[in-house]
Amino acid sequence: MLKRLFPHPWLSLVLLLCWLLLMNDVSPGNVLLGAFLGSAISFAVGEGLWLQPVRFGKPWRLARLAGHVLIDIVVANAEVALLVLGPTRRLRPAFIEVPLDSTHEIALTALISIVSLSPGTLCAELSDDRTRLVVHVLDLADEAALVALIKTRYEAPLMEIFAC
Repeated sequence: MLKRLFPHPWLSLVLLLCWLLLMNDVSPGNVLLGAFLGSAISFAVGEGLWLQPVRFGKPWRLARLAGHVLIDIVVANAEVALLVLGPTRRLRPAFIEVPLDSTHEIALTALISIVSLSPGTLCAELSDDRTRLVVHVLDLADEAALVALIKTRYEAPLMEIFAC
């Protein structure tokens, strides 16, 4: 009975808390309305919204990946600062396509975030079939080397972490 009213209890609870924060009032009426809305929305959503289940293959790789990302962000910040402060004619902006092996939503989201967080690169598009990522690069010296770097340094560890 309770599972039918609250098919996704955590979602219902989060929606209730968001409602109370938005209303800035914890009166009984707002609590009841928030509980009703949280239940109705989680019931209406059904199973169509949920991502693939997260399975961790090698979660200890996450610390190494985080270290690589932090180092790359610091190095990229210095490189972009030198590029921006120098003559702009040295810049070689370009769009590149990175073929993807992973189709797991969480791994792709993490990959897009990592690439976009690194100064000098920005994910412009993920193809509808999730097989390629279009990345804008501020200064492109070697396309093949950058694609290989993204695939080996970021995508491969993410595939190991999320067992995809």
